[in-house]
Amino acid sequence: QVQLAESGGGLVQPGGSLRLSCAASRSIFVIYTMGWYRQVPGKQREVVAAITSGGTTNYADSVKGRFTISRDSAKNTAYLQMNTLKPEDTAVYYCNLHAWGSDYWGQGTQVTVSS
Repeated sequence: QVQLAESGGGLVQPGGSLRLSCAASRSIFVIYTMGWYRQVPGKQREVVAAITSGGTTNYADSVKGRFTISRDSAKNTAYLQMNTLKPEDTAVYYCNLHAWGSDYWGQGTQVTVSS
């Protein structure tokens, strides 16, 4: 079992930046994928960005060039650097870990982009 803890959400003006963190409760010595998803009320959860244990990254078209996913294996932590934020980026952001054949989710952190 592993627990994920997100942090870094908040209120930011359009054009601003935030960095989300996702800390895993234990080291992950297997092939894995960590990802960030987001969800707004009434809509399905959508993937924003993902990174594999090998370092391969993927992004949703809506965030390419603005968001960057990274990881620090020594700290068991993944990050999502979000720049040039837009009001449509407002959502609850969830960290996901796919490892050992299972999916693990954090509790979510609210990101609100508003003036």
